[in-house]
Amino acid sequence: MDANIRALALPVAAMTAIVVASNILVQHPFPYWGLAEYLTWGAFTYPVSFLVTDLTNRRYGVGMARRLVAVGFVLAVALSLVLATPRIALASGMAFLVGQWLDVTLFDRFRRQSWWRAPLIGSIVGSALDTALFFAIAFAGVAELATPVPFPGLDPVPLWVSLAICDFGVKMLIALLALAPYGALLGAVKPVEAQRQARVPGWSGR
Repeated sequence: MDANIRALALPVAAMTAIVVASNILVQHPFPYWGLAEYLTWGAFTYPVSFLVTDLTNRRYGVGMARRLVAVGFVLAVALSLVLATPRIALASGMAFLVGQWLDVTLFDRFRRQSWWRAPLIGSIVGSALDTALFFAIAFAGVAELATPVPFPGLDPVPLWVSLAICDFGVKMLIALLALAPYGALLGAVKPVEAQRQARVPGWSGR
């Protein structure tokens, strides 16, 4: 088996499971504490996908991370077409591809700065674009989701907009919380290139 395929097997499996689960859970409101008009269960699962992407990027580099996004996109959309609605599968695929691709690019740009900067910036910016694309494509124009609902500090907004705003808020919270497992795994998930340099005496790189 090709080394790249073996390396991506676990990240692809994790990514596919997260995205498919999220596409199912986003159809179910979060019913507690009066939040049914503000959150879905999918808000709590999907942000974990950025942690998977960032750990893959740290370990194998930007090229392999982009392969993960491409493969995860194909598998997740294919399975979502069976387990969710076609519109949600399309919205998820477009949002996933754009948001994750941006996360990969930003992570690579900031990876040599403070350890927390790359995963946090990549996740926040990627999540913002992902949320905007997903909810606009999946739910805009759907009659039952166009009902105006009250929103703190704003005039009543369509239900899908309320869900999008709160979904992004949860993603920001989880992006911050995900720094804990990311930081804890830094010692175990070391860049492959750095390990190669350490094993080759006198290797100075390019």
